[in-house]
Amino acid sequence: MAAVSAPRPLMGAVLLLFVSAAWGSAFPLMKDLMARMPVADLLTERYAVATIALLTLRPRCLRGLSQNTWLTGVQLGLLFGVGQTAQAIALHDLPSSVSGFTVGSYVVITPVLGLVLLGAEVPFRTWVAVALATAAMTIFTLLRGTEGGAVPLPALAVTLLSAVLYAGHTLVLGDFEGAGRDAYALAVIQLGVIALMTGALAVPDGLTLPGTVADWAAMAHLSVVACALGFLARSFGQAHVPAAPAAVILSAQPLWVTALAIMLYGERLTWTVLIGGGLIALAMLLVLVPGERVNG
Repeated sequence: MAAVSAPRPLMGAVLLLFVSAAWGSAFPLMKDLMARMPVADLLTERYAVATIALLTLRPRCLRGLSQNTWLTGVQLGLLFGVGQTAQAIALHDLPSSVSGFTVGSYVVITPVLGLVLLGAEVPFRTWVAVALATAAMTIFTLLRGTEGGAVPLPALAVTLLSAVLYAGHTLVLGDFEGAGRDAYALAVIQLGVIALMTGALAVPDGLTLPGTVADWAAMAHLSVVACALGFLARSFGQAHVPAAPAAVILSAQPLWVTALAIMLYGERLTWTVLIGGGLIALAMLLVLVPGERVNG
């Protein structure tokens, strides 16, 4: 009955690395567009375009799905959609580094929730990888500066809530037996649910569209690369990698953000980048090198 009888962790890791890169590249674009567009409008358009893109490629992907697949897809969409909305709203009042670190704390929350709620056993090497990933995020974000100013506690609490919801999303997806078989449909359902949920907040006041060619290009990247391809790769990737190791791999997002800043904007290559990147690489090696497999 399992969707994937022979897990392929290397392929899953590559897909999840793509997700971390796609979502990492989306972070600065989101913050920039939010200065000119309402959060609900931005999220509605982003996820609606992503949903339409995947449905255009496979218009019959939702036919013949089981009730369990529909329920799981809706649950995943709600978890991620509420988390994304909360994170985006709080981002108005938080420095990017603090927001990035707080959201990234789901790498720790995921195995803890899995242990408490699902009784999922987590190997010692995965806990070590979680600790290394957390240290790397600290270096990439907090140690690189918080952009000055006090940190509002309400915004921090909302962002922490989004991290808990992302952890729940990772666990539900990892626990779904049909993830490999229905990965495409699962991605479409999630994106559609998020688009409908955010649209309910945005449509009453009218939708604000991107105003420049650059903003449209950013929206295209957010919709097609980060959402459509990102969710698709996430669904397929977690069919091969358990939830806790998946969270470790996805925690590489700050590394990709920093790499893009160095390549595109000439940011200096500092010791924080080298050490943080090394810790992330070591954490991923720990969860990928063959060893005792535990579905946690």
